[in-house]
Amino acid sequence: MTNDRRDPYRRADLAPLYDPKSIAVVGASPRAGSFGGRTVENLAGFDGAVYLVNERYDEIGGRRCYSALAALPEVPDLAVLTTPAATIEPLLDECIAAGVPAVMLYASGFAELATAEGQAAQERIARRARAAGIRLLGPNCVGLLNYTSGARITFAGTPEGRHGGGPAIGLVCQSGALGFALAQAMDRGVGFSHVVSCGNSADVDVADWVAALADDPTCTAIACAFEGVSDPLRFLEAARIAWQADKPLIVYKMAVGDEGAAAALSHTASLAGSAALWQALFDRGGAVQVHDFDALIETAWFFAKAPAPLADGVAMLSGSGGAAIMSADFAEITGVPMPQPTPEVVGRLKALIPPFVPARNPCDVTAGVINDMDTLLACADALLGDPNYGTLIYGYAYAYETATVRQPHLSRLAERHGKPIIYAWLTQLLEGPGRIEAERDPNVAVVSSMRRAFEIVRAWTERGKRRAVVATKTSSGPEGREVATEILSAAPGATLGEAEAKALLAAYGVAVPREHRAASAAAANDAAQSIGGPVVVKVDSPDIAHKSDAGGVLLDVTDAAAAFDRIVTACRAAHPEARIDGVLVQEMVPQGLEIIAGFRNVEGFGPVLTVGLGGVLTEVLSDSVSALAPVTSDEARDMLLRLRGARLLDGFRGAPPVDLDGVAAAVAAISRIAVDFPDRLAEFDVNPLICLPDRCVAVDGLGVLSARG
Repeated sequence: MTNDRRDPYRRADLAPLYDPKSIAVVGASPRAGSFGGRTVENLAGFDGAVYLVNERYDEIGGRRCYSALAALPEVPDLAVLTTPAATIEPLLDECIAAGVPAVMLYASGFAELATAEGQAAQERIARRARAAGIRLLGPNCVGLLNYTSGARITFAGTPEGRHGGGPAIGLVCQSGALGFALAQAMDRGVGFSHVVSCGNSADVDVADWVAALADDPTCTAIACAFEGVSDPLRFLEAARIAWQADKPLIVYKMAVGDEGAAAALSHTASLAGSAALWQALFDRGGAVQVHDFDALIETAWFFAKAPAPLADGVAMLSGSGGAAIMSADFAEITGVPMPQPTPEVVGRLKALIPPFVPARNPCDVTAGVINDMDTLLACADALLGDPNYGTLIYGYAYAYETATVRQPHLSRLAERHGKPIIYAWLTQLLEGPGRIEAERDPNVAVVSSMRRAFEIVRAWTERGKRRAVVATKTSSGPEGREVATEILSAAPGATLGEAEAKALLAAYGVAVPREHRAASAAAANDAAQSIGGPVVVKVDSPDIAHKSDAGGVLLDVTDAAAAFDRIVTACRAAHPEARIDGVLVQEMVPQGLEIIAGFRNVEGFGPVLTVGLGGVLTEVLSDSVSALAPVTSDEARDMLLRLRGARLLDGFRGAPPVDLDGVAAAVAAISRIAVDFPDRLAEFDVNPLICLPDRCVAVDGLGVLSARG
C-alpha cells in the first residue's frame, strides 16, 4: 500500500466499488478465456447495468460495445480494467476524465515484482487515483463478489448464488485465489454476503474492507485472511469499528515469523516476536484469531449464526461413548467447562436413557437412539434447558440418511432455548447426509473436529465476557510524568542505566529497593553499612545491558568493598569499552517469584507490553504474554493469568501466593510509561520484578532511548 491514510474507508466511502449500480468492463472481448470475456459472463446475474468497452468492437455476443468510457450513456460507478499493465496508466487517465468514482485493476506487473520500476508505476497510479478521489482496488487483484446484488466482478470461476437473507459471512482475503477457494464453502451450505480480495492494495486494503463490512447489515460476521498490511494500527482501528458494531471479526494471519526480535537489547523486547505482536493487536481490537486456514470459515460461520452466550458451560450429547470421552479430553485441553447437570436435569435424563448409562455430562445416549429420535430430542431438550450450559455439542459420529430427519427438530430446540447446537462432524464422509442441511440452518453449526468445536466455544464465551465488561481508562498523574521527563532529559547516552530506570519506575508508583551508588570500594562499604544486613552489589554502567552475563551482580554480600573490586574487574574484562561508574549497593529483597515486565516501541504497532515468568531464565522458559499498551490493572491481571506458569502466582508446593493485585498494578504502571514516552523510550525492561505475598519490587531495570528528533 502506498498511501499514508490513517482512518480506514467506511462503507459509504467504498459504495461505488462495494455495491456498484453500473459497471464498465474495459477490455471486454469475445475471445474465449479472456479476462474481459470472463468478467462479462460472471456479471450475467448482476442487478445493475453492465457496459462493454473496447474500441476494436461494435458489439460482442449481440451486445453493444462502446469505444471508450466517454462514449457511455452514463458515468459508471465502477470501471474494471481487464487489460495488461502497459495500458493501465492511460486508461486510468480516461477514468479520471470521465469522472468514474471507482476502478478495479486485474493487471499484474506492479509492486509485486519487487522492482523499482514496478513499485514506481504502482505509486504513480495510486497518487493519480487519490488526487482524483477515485477508490482503487488492486492492481494484481482477482476481484470481488457481492452476493446481495449478483455482482460477481472477477475473471475467475466462482460459486454462483445469491444471499437471500439470514446469517452471512463477509470474507476479506488478501489473496484472491485463497479467498475464492474459501468461498466454495457456499456449495456445502455456508452463506456469504461478500467475498473481496485486495491484491497489491495500492489504495483499498484489508483494513478498509473490514471497516466497510462492519457497516453492512447483510453481513453478520467478518472472516479475514491476510499476509500483512503497511499500517497495523489502521487494521486495529478497523477491528475496533467491527467491535463497536458488534460484528464478530475472525482473523487468520499468515507470515507471523519472529524475525527481528533477536536484535532487541531488552529481554522483554526479544520475547515479543511478530506472532506475539499481531496477537496483541487482535486482542486489543476484539478480533478472534484462528491459527489454521481451514478453521477460518467454520469459526466465522458459527459466529455469524450464534447469539450472545447465556453461559460458558458446554453440554455434550452423542450416541457414541468414544465421542463422549473425546469431548471430555478436549474440554480439559481447551479450558472449556463441562459442568455436571442440575439435579432436575439428571432426573430427566435417568428417565430417558438406559439404566446402565450414567446420567451425566458428557451424555452418551448409546446407539439405541438410532431408531428412537424422541429420546434423543428429549435428552437434548433437557440439557439445553440447564442454565449451566450455553451450547450443546452433538457428536455426529456417523452419517446416514435417517439422521437428516433429526435436523429440523434439533434446530427448533436450539431456537427455543436461545442456545446454538454444534455438530462435531466426526465422520469422514465429509459432506454426507445431514451436512448441507445443518450448514444452512441458522441455529446449528458444523465443525469438522471435536477440538475445533471446543476452541470455537472458548473464543465465543471469551468474546461474550469481554463485551459484558465496561471498558476503563488508564492514565498517569502529572507528577509522575514530570519526574520521568526530567530523568529522561538528563540521560546522557543511548541507554538508561539501572538507577535511572528504577527512579522512573518509582515516579510511577512501582516499588524499588533502597540503594546507593558507590564509585569506590570504600564508598560501597559505607553504603552497605547504611542499608544494613547482606546486600546486593551490581555494576553501575549504562553500557552493560545484561549484568549477570558479565559477572556484574553479586547477591547476599557481606563485604561490599571486596564485591566492588571483583565486579569492576570482571566487567572491565568482559566489556573493555564500557563506561563503568562504579556499583550500586542495594538492599537484599527476599526471595520470591520472579517475573519480567517491559515494553518495546514497535514500528507500526506502537508500544507493546510483555510480561513473562523466569527472571534470568525468561528466554529459556519462553512463557510470556504481550498486549498493546496501555493496559488497566484488570487487563494486566488477565495477562498474568494467561501465562503457562500462572499457577505459581497462587503458590505452588508450599510457596505462598503472591500479591497479584500489586503485581498487576505495577505492570499497568509500566504500560503507562510506555504510552507517556513513545518517542523517547524504544525499549524498557524490568527484570526481575520480585513478587512477594505482600508486595512486588522492581530490583533491576534497563531503558533503551530512541534517537532524539
